[in-house]
Amino acid sequence: MTANDISPARQDLTADQELLTRRRDELRATLLETSHAIHADPETRFEEFRASALLCERLQEHGFEVRRPVAGLETAFLGVHDTGRPGPTVAVFCEYDALPEIGHGCGHNIIAAAGLGAALTVKSLLDHDDALGGRLLVVGSPGEEGGGGKVPIIDSGELEGVDAAIMLHPAGENLAAMRTLSRSSMQVTFTGRAAHAAVSPHTGINALDAAVLTLNAIGLLRQQVTPDTRIHAIVVDGGQANNIIPERAVLEISVRSEAPRTLLEDLRPRVENCARGAALATGADIEIRHNDPAYLSIQPNPVLERLVDDAYRSIGRKTEPHREEVFPGSTDMGNVSQVVPSIHPNIEIVPGLTMHSRRATEIVGGEDGDRAVLDGALMLGMTAAALFRTPELVDEVKAAFTEGVRV
Repeated sequence: MTANDISPARQDLTADQELLTRRRDELRATLLETSHAIHADPETRFEEFRASALLCERLQEHGFEVRRPVAGLETAFLGVHDTGRPGPTVAVFCEYDALPEIGHGCGHNIIAAAGLGAALTVKSLLDHDDALGGRLLVVGSPGEEGGGGKVPIIDSGELEGVDAAIMLHPAGENLAAMRTLSRSSMQVTFTGRAAHAAVSPHTGINALDAAVLTLNAIGLLRQQVTPDTRIHAIVVDGGQANNIIPERAVLEISVRSEAPRTLLEDLRPRVENCARGAALATGADIEIRHNDPAYLSIQPNPVLERLVDDAYRSIGRKTEPHREEVFPGSTDMGNVSQVVPSIHPNIEIVPGLTMHSRRATEIVGGEDGDRAVLDGALMLGMTAAALFRTPELVDEVKAAFTEGVRV
């Protein structure tokens, strides 16, 4: 096959990859320094002031207009590069919050640095080629670990007009796309009446009994739910002394199921009724609070999945076959995917790595994590470049999307 046998569109994409790779290599030190700095200084949800400032500084150094705070979140930001020419709007999401106690065991330092790398390389492509137009956004979304930081960003309208949203997540394998569970968390507080447990137990109302009854009711409920359902609960307050009838007990409960409406309209109310029934049975008062927004499942987009798979192959990473089974975790990127066509691929750090572990914390800050930053920046950059280069792909992405649920 000669160069003349290759379609012009394919030649353009090959040239784009060469430019993106060259620019990624020029930025290597910046991207790895960014990843290492965030990894060495973990900040938990909505406290990511230094990580957010570092990413904003990097974007401004390379010509992005940066606005912060965003959506009332002090550590959220929006970086914008507008070519002034017609074209799609593509958003690259960065996460940078750490886990309590174990730091960046979920590898958000990699997510942040790879997202930064994708944005900077694609900006270079847009600046280089006047035939390409549109807007490139970098969305700094804090508080993914339990805070649902993307939900206020959605509600604020910042994603209006976005044609596609992309990000990646570290893992033990390369996946072009994944399905997740929707999740809702609640805190249930029972209030009873204290009494001496030996002298006058009959005068008390045992709040801990209500909590135990709730856990038993949930256990029985598990027989009557779909296989993808997960319900997990802990007692965070069960009394202060064993010779006092507990007047206060608190449960923290998470409920997961793939279909957002099933979770919100059926499963969650049934779990709440388990607690209300226990309160009625024991005479305790009850308060149910939803402390953070519900995380919705990732809505697949087969066109974006194909683009990611192509990009992975082009950089020499083999992806696992498409999976129909659901990954039993949750992310607020799922909420984004309900309102904007989105993709959330996994990038392998080392084979079989389990995230949210101390081993992961160590590895994501080392050479294996560095490789994922550089490969991930290129993979995301190529995915975005394909959208800017080929308007028909954007039409296909939007045709494969159906607007879903908002919380």
